[in-house]
Amino acid sequence: MWKGRSRATKTEAYEHERDSPDSGLSEETPANRSPSAHKPKLTFHCQQAQGSPTGIISGFTNVKELYQKIAEVYEIAASEILFCTLNTYKVDMAKLLGGQIGLDDFIFAHRKGQPKEVEITKTQDALGLTITDNGSGYAFIKRIKDGSIISQISYISVGDHIEKIDDESLVGSRHFEVAKKLKEIPKGKTFVLRLVEPLKAGFSNAGPKSSNGSSKKGYGTGKQTLRFKSNGSAQVEEIDDARTLAEEKINEVLEVFMGINDLELASQIWDLASSSNNTMDFAEAIDNSSLEPFGFTDDFIFELWGIVTDARSGRLKKSKH
Repeated sequence: MWKGRSRATKTEAYEHERDSPDSGLSEETPANRSPSAHKPKLTFHCQQAQGSPTGIISGFTNVKELYQKIAEVYEIAASEILFCTLNTYKVDMAKLLGGQIGLDDFIFAHRKGQPKEVEITKTQDALGLTITDNGSGYAFIKRIKDGSIISQISYISVGDHIEKIDDESLVGSRHFEVAKKLKEIPKGKTFVLRLVEPLKAGFSNAGPKSSNGSSKKGYGTGKQTLRFKSNGSAQVEEIDDARTLAEEKINEVLEVFMGINDLELASQIWDLASSSNNTMDFAEAIDNSSLEPFGFTDDFIFELWGIVTDARSGRLKKSKH
C-alpha cells in the first residue's frame, strides 16, 4: 500500500529519545511559574526484592533516573539493578515496571545474583524466548515458550539477564538487538549463553507492611499513573482502560513480529497512532520517529492501527492468558 515510503536509517536511537537527560520536565523561573505549578512532590516507596528496609524515592523522569534513586537509597551501584516489579517482590513479568507507575504502586528492585553459563545446541529454528529490557542496558528473559529448546533447560529461568553469547557482551544492547542475535545463530550450532539471575533470598513474606505487620491493602489500586514519555518527560495521567488494553495487545504482536516485549515501546506506538488521522499518517509518523530503525512492515503497521482503532471503539477485549 505504501511501497513508496522512504525508510532511510536514522542515527538517533530509540532509547536516546526515551531516556534523554536533557529533555525532562522543564524548569520554571519565579517569573513564569503559575499558581497551579505548586504541586506536591511525587514520592514512591521501594524495597529490594530479596528483602530490605523500605526506602522513599522521588525526583525521577525516566527509568535510568529511577534506578539511580533506588541505588542511592541503598548505597549500591545502579548497575546492580536488573529490573523492578510493582507491588510484588516475586519475579513476576506481569508486574514488570515499564513505561508507567501508578501513584500508589510499591516498587521492588531485583538485584544481580548468581551468574551462570549454559551450553546450548540450537536444534530448532527458534529458541523459544521473548526478550525485554530494563531501559538501562540489560536485556532479560520475559517469557519461555512451552516445548521450546530453552524450556527443556532447567537452569534457565524467566528474569535471567542475558549477559553474553559466547564471548560477545550484550550489556547495553536493546531487546530487539539481543533477539536478532539469537535468531541469527545457525541451526545446529552449539553456543554458550552467559546469564545472571536475580538475587534470591528466603523472604516469603517480604513486601509492604502496615504498622501492625499485616500486608497493607491498597498498593497498586489507584486511578492515576506516572507515565514516562518518549521525549524524556514524566506526566501524571488518569488510567485509560482503552489505552491499557491496546498496549497489552500491541505487546502481543511485538512478540510475534520481533520476539520482544516492551511496554514503553507499546506506549509510544499508541501515542503516535493517537495523533494520526489514518494509516498513512501513522506510517509517516513512525518513519519520522525514533521507531523507524525497527523496520516495521506496512502489514505490521496496518495491524497496529487496527488494534488502536478497535480499542478506541470498545471492540478490543482483554486477552486471556
